[in-house]
Parts: sequence; structure tokens; C-alpha cells
Amino acid sequence: MNGISNNHVQDKYIPGVCNIGKSEVKRRKQAGWSGLIITVILLGLLIYFDMPRPWRLVIFIPAMIMAIGFLQARMHFCAYFGMHGVFNLSPDIGKTDTVEQAEFRAMDRRKAWRIITYSAITGAVIAIISYYLPL
Repeated sequence: MNGISNNHVQDKYIPGVCNIGKSEVKRRKQAGWSGLIITVILLGLLIYFDMPRPWRLVIFIPAMIMAIGFLQARMHFCAYFGMHGVFNLSPDIGKTDTVEQAEFRAMDRRKAWRIITYSAITGAVIAIISYYLPL
């Protein structure tokens, strides 16, 4: 994380590195766990009801939700906030402050796109693996 400790990152906005605090990180972890649970349940149902294999590719959606939640929590960075030029380090969920500098907003957008890309790749890999599971 660019040589910055997790404790320091959680309480200070750092362009392209950290744009959410502890409360928002907790919310992202919850989204990650929800995505994981939905992925597992959905795959189980698709297999149990012997749905045609192409249906397993819908696993992409909850798997991407899982990945984006966990990645944002780990990186202390919200992709949505990064794309919209805001940050939240307060204990209040959803309360945001504006990133004023254009250079900082550009750094945040690059980080947001990286998170989105990694999440889409993760969702795709999980969907492809579920497609080829011999169950």
C-alpha cells in the first residue's frame, strides 16, 4: 500500500490510495461477504436443480460484488467515490467531502478503474471455473 501503514491510511485522505475510513471499510467488507454468500448459494442451487451449464455464468455478478467489496475494504478505497471525486473518512456512512484538485480526482479515477477491472476479472474467473465444475 505504497509504504503507508493501515492505521495511518484509515484516517487520512490520500489521493489514489485511501478515500474511506473505518465505517466505510466495514460496509465494503459486509458487501464482500454478502457477495460470497450469494455466489455459493446460487451455484449450489444451479447445481442442485441441474440447470444447463451456461446458467452458471450468472455467478459472475455476485462474484464481482464479492470481489469489489473485499478489494475496496482491503485497499481502503471506494471505487464509486473515486469515480465521483469524493471521499469519506468520517464515522458517518455515506457522508462525503469533495476532492477539489483535478490531479487528485484523476488519481482516484485510475485507482477506481483498477478496482473495477480486478473485480470483473475475478468475477469472470469464478464464473468460468463454476461453468467447468464437473458437478
